Amino acid sequence: MYEKQIEQLVILQKVDDEIILLESEIDQAPKDVAALESRHASLTKRKAQIDEKLEMLTDQQKRLELEIEEDDVKVKKSKSKLMMVGNTKEYHAMMREMDSLEKLNRLREDEKIAVMEEIARQKAALEDIEDKFSTLNQELEEKRAGLKTRLEEAQAELDKLNSQRKKACDAIPAPILSRYEFIRSRLEHPVIVPVENAVCFGCNIMIPPQIYNDLQRGQQIISCPNCQRLIFWIEHIPEAAKPEAMQQAAKAAAAEA
Repeated sequence: MYEKQIEQLVILQKVDDEIILLESEIDQAPKDVAALESRHASLTKRKAQIDEKLEMLTDQQKRLELEIEEDDVKVKKSKSKLMMVGNTKEYHAMMREMDSLEKLNRLREDEKIAVMEEIARQKAALEDIEDKFSTLNQELEEKRAGLKTRLEEAQAELDKLNSQRKKACDAIPAPILSRYEFIRSRLEHPVIVPVENAVCFGCNIMIPPQIYNDLQRGQQIISCPNCQRLIFWIEHIPEAAKPEAMQQAAKAAAAEA
């Protein structure tokens, strides 16, 4: 009877492990899509900012080109009139005006070059964003398409596991099941662990000799005095009943030895 109860508790824990993983997947899947949608929204906002800046820079370039052209015309007209100037004072005034216009145009040319360089940088940034959009849109489309199917499959698996859990719970006496559920609500997984060479696999601490002797006799369900998990002597159930993680830990310890 004792060994049968231990086996059922181990089976129950295995089902609970699978349920935890599945619930985590069901919870995470929509978050993955939401994260991609957030990145998409961020890229969309960044693209709008660049488009706005490019429009502003293009307008600035056109304005500078127009101002440069208009002042070039003024300089040319002034040069044509310069030969008809009647006195020195008027001549110097026109020379100062032309010098001022030419100096202003040189500054505008420098500004225009800076604007064109910035336009080139913004266009490069825009191309980069559009490349990212292409990759992200494809990934987002695949995630959205697969999300509904995967959630339906996961929910079906979860329903099946919950049915298995109910059967396992029905096979365990109510007081023992209550202890299992109580520990499960307060401690990290696992709830029930084997003991080998007087060492609890839950906390890796040796249990007292008397408790170890009682455990080996296999007459009652015992809790580890250190971590409070349910424990059983490893020899009381087949090796295959051990949780996979514990098997791997045992193999790793053997390899190190």
